[in-house]
Amino acid sequence: MVFLEFEEPIEKLYGQLEKIMDVADQGEIDVQDKISEIESKIRNKRKEIYAGLNGWQKVQLSRHPERPYTLYYINQICKSFTEIHGDRYFGDDKAIVGGLGKIDGQSVVILGHQKGVNTKMRQYRNFGMANPEGYRKALRLMKLAEKFDLPVICLIDTPGAFPGIEAEERGQAEAIARNLVEMAQLKVPIICYIIGEGASGGAIGIGLGDRVYMLEFTWYSVISPESCSSILWRNWDHKAEAAEQLKLTSEDMLGFGLIDGVISEPNGGAHSNPEKMAKLLKKQIKKDIAELSEVTVKKRIDTRLKKYNSMGRFKTK
Repeated sequence: MVFLEFEEPIEKLYGQLEKIMDVADQGEIDVQDKISEIESKIRNKRKEIYAGLNGWQKVQLSRHPERPYTLYYINQICKSFTEIHGDRYFGDDKAIVGGLGKIDGQSVVILGHQKGVNTKMRQYRNFGMANPEGYRKALRLMKLAEKFDLPVICLIDTPGAFPGIEAEERGQAEAIARNLVEMAQLKVPIICYIIGEGASGGAIGIGLGDRVYMLEFTWYSVISPESCSSILWRNWDHKAEAAEQLKLTSEDMLGFGLIDGVISEPNGGAHSNPEKMAKLLKKQIKKDIAELSEVTVKKRIDTRLKKYNSMGRFKTK
């Protein structure tokens, strides 16, 4: 179990629990009441800490190494899933996964960023930072969904599109821009869920939808707190301050009208109870598909365009 800095009080309680469990294993003393007491303290302390998290602490939670990623959710939500590889132009980007799935009898196209569950896999997946071929693979999947009249589910979790020279040479900006153009007019429902980090064009490249949701302890912004700090203060020392000023939490985004809702996470975050989080996400996905499927194609596209055209505030003199 990995504890973050602000979870130190919880870590100490777990330390006490482990010691008592050792005593229980030896079978000399009945300590069940004491175990129940400490477990209750852990639940209460978690609620107390998580109720008052600041922006930077939520960013840390979104990056928790035990947080469930796209493939976990796909395997939990879909009864069957067939992954599709490649963009038919250059290659197969491992940072974006997707394919055909079935959710309680409803066929869907589901795709998203995949960071990797350990060091080796994170390198293999490029830490969830997609190249142009990743976005082109995503668009290929969306067009397949349109052809067979299937809803599109996008799971977003990326620190940003890959910024390497080779990505720029292969048209990173064009690939993301093309996705936005095509997603804006796609004839099937598109539902997007930010399950971890939602950074910059890397997120928006598969993030334009009829409905966009954020999990409770995720973030969504044009820039990461570290990058913002390095630009404004020339170092990363002010990343916590930058996180507050960027207003990047799910509550901030909902207040700005940039997302359609926030999906609550289990006490302690998605990583503390991945199975429960997957059930909550599946419930929301089924609800959204049912509601959007009742709307005509023309009305759905018109509403989608109106939604994005109305974003942003400005004043003129």
